[in-house]
This record gives sequence, structure tokens and C-alpha cells, in this order.
Amino acid sequence: MNISELTSGDTVYVIYRNPHTQNVAQIQEASIIEDPHNPGRMSLYLFEEHFPLTDEYAMYTSYQEAEEMYNQYFDIPQDEDLY
Repeated sequence: MNISELTSGDTVYVIYRNPHTQNVAQIQEASIIEDPHNPGRMSLYLFEEHFPLTDEYAMYTSYQEAEEMYNQYFDIPQDEDLY
């Protein structure tokens, strides 16, 4: 995903690792919005927090794309559900 093409109001899907339990991850919907602390810059709004918009996040434009990558990263067979 090219983050320079994202605009305020876009929805992305992020593979998010639990910071307290690194072997737990989930797909979470997030929004791209203007950063209230840095006017003119976009931020990733996830879990009611603003994060700098960088290439460090595993962001995808659709849930299906995020799910495919999740399955690939965590070696889950394609016919199994995430839940």
C-alpha cells in the first residue's frame, strides 16, 4: 500500500499485534484522518488513538486482503477461519 495515496476518511485494515502478548494478533479496521497534533499530516486512527502514518504498519485496503496476508504471516491454511 502506498501511504502517500491515502486521504482523510479512508478506511484501512491493520494486522495488529497485542503489545502485551506478541503471539496474539488480529485484523482491526482503522481510519485515516488528519492528525490533530500535526495539522496538515495524516494519522492512523486505531483504538481511539492517533498513530503516525508510516510504512511500519501492515495496512490493507480490504478485509479480505488483510485476511489473506494474516493467513500467510501466521501460516494458517486458507480453508480455516480466523476465529
